[in-house]
Amino acid sequence: MLVDTNVLVDVLENDPDWADWSVSQLQAQSRAHRLAINPIIYAELSLAFSSVEALDETIDGMELRMLEIPKPALFLAGKAFVQYRLSGGSKGNVLGDFFIGAHAAVSGLSILTRDTRRYTRYFPSVRLVSPG
Repeated sequence: MLVDTNVLVDVLENDPDWADWSVSQLQAQSRAHRLAINPIIYAELSLAFSSVEALDETIDGMELRMLEIPKPALFLAGKAFVQYRLSGGSKGNVLGDFFIGAHAAVSGLSILTRDTRRYTRYFPSVRLVSPG
């Protein structure tokens, strides 16, 4: 199971609205799945850290494994982004959610996230664990 950046930031920053949900889901999902991140999630998460070592220590402490993104997922991310642009999306660069969603779709992974909008629309085959 891929753990989306927003869930990890909730926990690390003790978000008053979401930390409890995110902690409980991380605990519950870790009993059923091996929790993982990919390079996109790593890069997004790096914004909250002052060094690679501090980030790596946190990832190790949370028992998250790092998964590389397979080439078919990178290809799918680009194709999903084209659909996004054709449907009126305004961002000019491929967004992290497309890489994460495509990775999950190609690898048969689910995603633990609070932000389901793009995953639901562009990667409908991916199982999401989310609030509600």
